[in-house]
Amino acid sequence: MSFEASLEAPGPARDPHVIRVASYNVRALKDDRAALVEVIRAIAPDVLLLQEVPRHPVSGHRIATFADDVGLTWFGGRRYRMSTTLMTSLRLDVLDACHGRLPVRRFDEPRGFGMATVRLPGHRPLVAASAHLSLRGTDRLPEAKALLGAAATRGLPVVLGGDLNEEPAGKTWRYLARGLREVSADGPTYSAQQPHKRIDGIFASAELAGTTPDLVLPTAQLAAATDHLPVVVDVDVSALSE
Repeated sequence: MSFEASLEAPGPARDPHVIRVASYNVRALKDDRAALVEVIRAIAPDVLLLQEVPRHPVSGHRIATFADDVGLTWFGGRRYRMSTTLMTSLRLDVLDACHGRLPVRRFDEPRGFGMATVRLPGHRPLVAASAHLSLRGTDRLPEAKALLGAAATRGLPVVLGGDLNEEPAGKTWRYLARGLREVSADGPTYSAQQPHKRIDGIFASAELAGTTPDLVLPTAQLAAATDHLPVVVDVDVSALSE
């Protein structure tokens, strides 16, 4: 995936066995909203794993409107004052979806996950999950274990992504890469203005292969949209064909 100054014309129709998954920290929609919408529409994800969406109790309408603007569906539901969720395209059937809490210290900001069981028609279902882990290093591994535990209860292949607040050498990143397989590209994701460290990633079960699509995204809009770069992976679900 490359970051250039302009958008290319739309490419060919997506492979019928591929789901495009993107993870994106949108910084509470505080930056250039029009630029953010343009970037997400250019990515055209089937699953959009979001971190730092507005989290106050009456912000649901803002998130629903944002989903409409980017051409995706948001399942809503109780969010426990968290800022993590996900959205899906109409290519996928959403069989169930929820938000769940991760363990945090008393008085800390609530942290959790958005999780959905989705199915590409003609394929068996999988679980997609979005997470935003703690800034405090000692808290991230317990959060990651709780997240994988919640996904494992469904007994399905998993695609998991988010803002890990940790680089690949960290023990939490390495823990996730052992339980799943790292499928996102090796490149900096923060900051969008001056990319210098990789703290966002996508992981998948062994039977799900992932490749980085050859996207050309507008650099000016990326820098204006939010403080993170998006992470995008085309997940091959051929192994789940029925």
